[in-house]
Amino acid sequence: MERTTVFLDKLLLRRARELARREGKSFAAVVREALAVYVTSTDRPPSRLPSIAGSFASGHADTSERVDELLWTEPHR
Repeated sequence: MERTTVFLDKLLLRRARELARREGKSFAAVVREALAVYVTSTDRPPSRLPSIAGSFASGHADTSERVDELLWTEPHR
């Protein structure tokens, strides 16, 4: 195992410590178990951007500057 540092807000830290105490485990064991469940879970919500994002290039370097023109003129009205 390797040692690492994580930063937790006070409420989460307190709740994790309470859980460790209730279950008779070390705080580190609780963190390892929780992280293992999170990392291996397939039921997590998808990332904010779909995997297809950024896969295609329009060939235009000024698309963001022309957003109103591109979205609000025919045939997009």
